[in-house]
Amino acid sequence: MDEPWIDRFAGLARLPKDIREELEAGSQIISVPAGTQIFAPGHAADKLLLLLDGTVKVHQNSDTGREVFLYRVHAGESCVLTTASMLAYEDYSAEGTAETDVTAVAIPRETFDALVAKSPIFREFVFAAYSRRITDLFTLIDDIVFQRMDVRLASRLLELADEDGVVRATHAMLGTELGTAREVVSRTLSEFQRRGWVEQSRGEVRLVGKEGLARLVKSSGGQG
Repeated sequence: MDEPWIDRFAGLARLPKDIREELEAGSQIISVPAGTQIFAPGHAADKLLLLLDGTVKVHQNSDTGREVFLYRVHAGESCVLTTASMLAYEDYSAEGTAETDVTAVAIPRETFDALVAKSPIFREFVFAAYSRRITDLFTLIDDIVFQRMDVRLASRLLELADEDGVVRATHAMLGTELGTAREVVSRTLSEFQRRGWVEQSRGEVRLVGKEGLARLVKSSGGQG
């Protein structure tokens, strides 16, 4: 790594030398392969993870076995559920899975508690990240309740597409992302294909008309 990991997080780069050294000494960099379960319901939250590379998907399973997507944690971010669980000394209530190979900084509870108590800058970093993610979750709730499904699907396709404009996901997976049925996704994608915005193949959706999808999202005030 070319630069110290602390400097990759703007809120931590301002830490005074003694606190910085304590954080570095009390943390470790870990790597896990794609598909690894990072945490699960009932597990104790004993370390805060700050992602350096990769993405972690946080989701919850209902009593009927249906999976509900909550949010993703990207490089440069921390997990709000982990933060909340550590602050409240509660077990996890959802599951986190590495979607890609992940590299992260693990800050154990002892170090986390000590720095939250003694360092205003570290405390500000923790709560600022927590606040941003809570806002994101309220936006998610608002989208689910009030946003049209075609707009939500267009926005999610734009978010998930790789550099070649390809979303590698089945209709069922996209349904899980959006909290809706596979059939609804299939109907909406068929309409997108009719408009010349996407092309579909097994397990993939290729965005061939990103401008049209972006206009749909923008016209309804959605987030791209």
